[in-house]
Amino acid sequence: MTLDKTYRIALAGNPNTGKSTLFNALTGLKQHTGNWAGKTVGMAQGRVNYKKSDYLLIDLPGTYSLYSKSTDEEVARNYIVFEKPHVSLVILDATSLERNLNLALQVIEMTSNVIVCVNLIDEAKKRGIEIDEQRLMRELGVPVLKISARNRTGFTALLDTIDRMISGEISTSPLALKYNNEIEDKIKLLEPNVKKLVGDRFPTRWITLRLLDGDTSLLDEIQKRMQEEEEPQWKSVVKTKGSHLEHF
Repeated sequence: MTLDKTYRIALAGNPNTGKSTLFNALTGLKQHTGNWAGKTVGMAQGRVNYKKSDYLLIDLPGTYSLYSKSTDEEVARNYIVFEKPHVSLVILDATSLERNLNLALQVIEMTSNVIVCVNLIDEAKKRGIEIDEQRLMRELGVPVLKISARNRTGFTALLDTIDRMISGEISTSPLALKYNNEIEDKIKLLEPNVKKLVGDRFPTRWITLRLLDGDTSLLDEIQKRMQEEEEPQWKSVVKTKGSHLEHF
């Protein structure tokens, strides 16, 4: 069989959600492990073929957030924002949805190509927990699927959803989180400047929120990426961290 193209699929999730179990079950022996460039954080990649497509799955470090407060968070954040995988899968633990949804909400602020996988549904059933995936889908604005990675339940539906999202058959309308008036006013003030700088390359509202939170490491990463693309407008930005924020 001739495969049309390779598509990159990122797997994100809190620790102990079964994310790596899903990765291993889908990829089998077609895996490669190593470290992320310049980091001591482990990296695992694997392949799965479905229909006429080749999917390269990237198992991102398990994190509780993407605020770059640790190397793991920085690696996961940078991959989703800057490497722009074709689809980002967010793996949730069906028995701890409230805690896990925090990461899902962060990811859908960063990209619209998101599929939420509610894993461990077998364990949830044992505890009498019912998951209304249709309501979750309506609330989040992205596909939500129930799976059991260890029992290989829901894999066909998951692969089919990935295929349909990549082909454009599925469009998403991610939930746009609204903050208090003070924050929203600051976003309106700052975001146009961010957009002038990065254009449509990166999610400007999300970047604006991170800048308001004082995430100067993100500015450093953006500067590095823009310089690699030899953007003249970025070269005019003063290089000190303090001046970064003053520039905006």
